[in-house]
Amino acid sequence: MEDQLKYELGILIFVLILARILYLIHKITTGFSREATSKRTLPCKTIVCIGSGGHTTEMLTLLNTLTFSKYSPRYYFMAKTDTTSYAKVKTLESVKKQNDSYKIFEIPRSRVVGQSYLTSVFTTLYSILYCIPLILKIKPELILCNGPGTCIPICLISFLLKAAFILDTRIVFIESFCRTQTFSLSGKILMYFADNFLVQWPSLKQRLKRAEYIGQLM
Repeated sequence: MEDQLKYELGILIFVLILARILYLIHKITTGFSREATSKRTLPCKTIVCIGSGGHTTEMLTLLNTLTFSKYSPRYYFMAKTDTTSYAKVKTLESVKKQNDSYKIFEIPRSRVVGQSYLTSVFTTLYSILYCIPLILKIKPELILCNGPGTCIPICLISFLLKAAFILDTRIVFIESFCRTQTFSLSGKILMYFADNFLVQWPSLKQRLKRAEYIGQLM
């Protein structure tokens, strides 16, 4: 009898979590989560997902326009092998002169360019497991990302923790400048999980009704 009760309780919890996930996805895809529920008065604990190459340049260009005191502390997540982006982030922070308000985390890549989708399932899973304790420790209020595969584990973990009422994180995705007609793989995934989906070309705005056209960052 006790085992049956535990089994039924487990099913109930699963159904409730599934319902919560579907509710959040519906809210996001219909555009009802684009606006913040209340005006902030305190700095926002922010995770910034850094890719490589053009992704890094675009993200740093965006960050350079922000008032850092409003997005603090900042936690940069990037691939362990991306030494170039690491140096660029350090340079940006030194220019902004708020060195005590940020931290850089180097995580495993979920997928590298040219990697097969089959093997990327396993590398993404490893990256997710690696990031879970970091996300739980940071408890981010905002995630900024613009397409690198590095952002997928971070966003999925935060979304699931939000579904479980553990976190309340807003995900903002900016589609890459080079995407003029079609969405990136990250964009195709995060259009179901990102509260705000920003595009840099009007043609992409036409492809996704809830997308927000912001013009070109570059």
